[in-house]
Amino acid sequence: MIIPKIDYYPPMLAGQFYHIYNRGNNHENLFYSHENYRYFLEKWQQYLTDYVDTYAYCLLPNHFHFLIQVKNFKDYSPASLSGKFRSLFANYAEKINKQEGRQGSLFQKNFRRKIVVTDRYLTELVYYIHANPQKHGFCSDFKTYRYSSYLKILEQTKTSLQKDYVLKWFGGRQEYLKCHHQYEPTQGWPNWILD
Repeated sequence: MIIPKIDYYPPMLAGQFYHIYNRGNNHENLFYSHENYRYFLEKWQQYLTDYVDTYAYCLLPNHFHFLIQVKNFKDYSPASLSGKFRSLFANYAEKINKQEGRQGSLFQKNFRRKIVVTDRYLTELVYYIHANPQKHGFCSDFKTYRYSSYLKILEQTKTSLQKDYVLKWFGGRQEYLKCHHQYEPTQGWPNWILD
């Protein structure tokens, strides 16, 4: 049986949902301190908020995941959005290279993305993104991990994170909590969610 090749670099079309992810070059760390995580999210806001809505995220020491939807607006072009991502990564890499006394690429060459095509994929992807720190052994309980949107979605504070929509996908706050509390580290992830 021939397995179809996954396109990790589909064009980023207005209105479409995407799972965005990347890791450090040669599996090196991207984040070394709390300040690095904060700075990356600040720059994400600066470069991308006008172009994408963010629904979920998780920053881990050596990689990251985001669930986004490209906004619909008059002058949108995939090239302009790709340029914004490049600017974000270049700005962040410059800061980390200076901080760590390193040179060269910080990120893998191209960030990967997958089109989110079903409602099931959407909700399972939120869960997968939030559970990632526990899956990779960075914490014993992902529900306490500081650098993901899991807790941010539950907070009452104002944010650009599309938390009301996420809670609606799950059927409300209680269903969101229930789904996330059913996590079992040994359970397999669907092939279409993994990279």
